[in-house]
Amino acid sequence: MSHSRQSIGASRAWPATALAKDYPKGCLIPRHRHRRGQLIYAASGVMQVTTREGIWIVPPQRSLWVPAAMPHEIRMEGHVAIRTLYLDRDVGALLGDHCRILAITDLLRELILAMVGAHEARDAQRMRMMLPLLLHELHGADEAAIHIPVPSDPRLKKVCARLLADPTRADTLDQLARQVGASSRTLARLFESELKMNFVRWRQHVRLARALSRLNAGASIKSVARDAGYASCSAFCVMFRRMMGSTPTGYGGG
Repeated sequence: MSHSRQSIGASRAWPATALAKDYPKGCLIPRHRHRRGQLIYAASGVMQVTTREGIWIVPPQRSLWVPAAMPHEIRMEGHVAIRTLYLDRDVGALLGDHCRILAITDLLRELILAMVGAHEARDAQRMRMMLPLLLHELHGADEAAIHIPVPSDPRLKKVCARLLADPTRADTLDQLARQVGASSRTLARLFESELKMNFVRWRQHVRLARALSRLNAGASIKSVARDAGYASCSAFCVMFRRMMGSTPTGYGGG
């Protein structure tokens, strides 16, 4: 995803360019930004993208839109096959100026892969022909955000850092408040005002992100459900389907 690779074919004949690359587990692409907007698609594997707007978990069947000039870093939660499209500012304007996770339909997946292939084959005409349909389908795509917003308040930062480091922690909001020298009422207010969700929902997003990574690595649904704080697999599966639109089985695990 280097600037040198992105610049290939970046003339006006190419309203979009592409990159296909596989990464090993644990690989970190340091904080950087691109002149063009970036549609990052996880063909396989789970990645974690951090921007100033928060942490975004991108599993298979999802794609993250990163607007032009948005600083971001990418961490691979397992072996990840990334297929990326870089869109000119005027082309990408339709997708907005904030990060968004989009559900990738079968048609979108094939369009992304075909455009990557066309760029590798230096077929600018084919890319130009596919681009309008790609944008049309992306515009209507469901947003399926596994978004973990990050705070600015120092006390809330400490709480969030502890839960991100160990999502299995079962501390209550009262316990966490005492650890950072704040009242539970203050923390509850900060979760709502800064993160736009309550403590329970924010921790659920963190645990779901951890669950996706573990499922992708082959962990059993039973162990993942237990670590996520669920007493039964069925309760975990209900939550997972509500958040992801499918059962955990498709993400690994048995």
